[in-house]
Amino acid sequence: MKKIKISPSILSADFSQLGNEIKRLKDGGADMIHVDVMDGHFVPNLTIGPPVIKALKKQSSMIFDVHLMISPVHKYIKAYSDAGADIITIHPEATDNLKLSILKIKELNKKVGVSLNPETKVDVILEHLDKIDLVLIMSVNPGFGGQKFIPEVLNKIKELKKIQENKNLDFDIEIDGGINFDNSKIAIEAGANILVSGTTIFKSNDGDIKKNIELLKSK
Repeated sequence: MKKIKISPSILSADFSQLGNEIKRLKDGGADMIHVDVMDGHFVPNLTIGPPVIKALKKQSSMIFDVHLMISPVHKYIKAYSDAGADIITIHPEATDNLKLSILKIKELNKKVGVSLNPETKVDVILEHLDKIDLVLIMSVNPGFGGQKFIPEVLNKIKELKKIQENKNLDFDIEIDGGINFDNSKIAIEAGANILVSGTTIFKSNDGDIKKNIELLKSK
């Protein structure tokens, strides 16, 4: 079984202290930084763009796990690559040609992630799984933090895990949306090995990041 990793979402961080917040995450044992990029078009919210990621990357050697909730995504891939994204995750619905977008990320020597919304079926990415490094399962509808976890998506993780074992593939399975101490265990048991969490990491136990990360990892 793969090591369980935690990718805290900086959407829940103090945006006036982002550099310090990333340092706190590193000191607290975070494995990577999850950056939610929203365009107000593909999803109903606006967040940060390449200049902010570039500035933060200069202050940190951590892996930047960048989730692009923007459309059309293809023409922005290079900008986020240049800004310092290590993993670039896109949605099939946000590109005219998923295969070409995957190849573009690969050509830029970045890890490829593909995200599936709660209603998006695994079938959409089956033919591409041998080229994907990470599948991000959304356990809420993307666009806003603090939403309630949708347990039905765990079946999708189990389906992916079976495909992974049957075809001897090595992609990571990441889950994002409403992840807390109550459901992190069932997500891990279903087959997820990377947990994205924002509110729980930054706000629980009086903001004790180290304790919260350890609690999320423990079965």
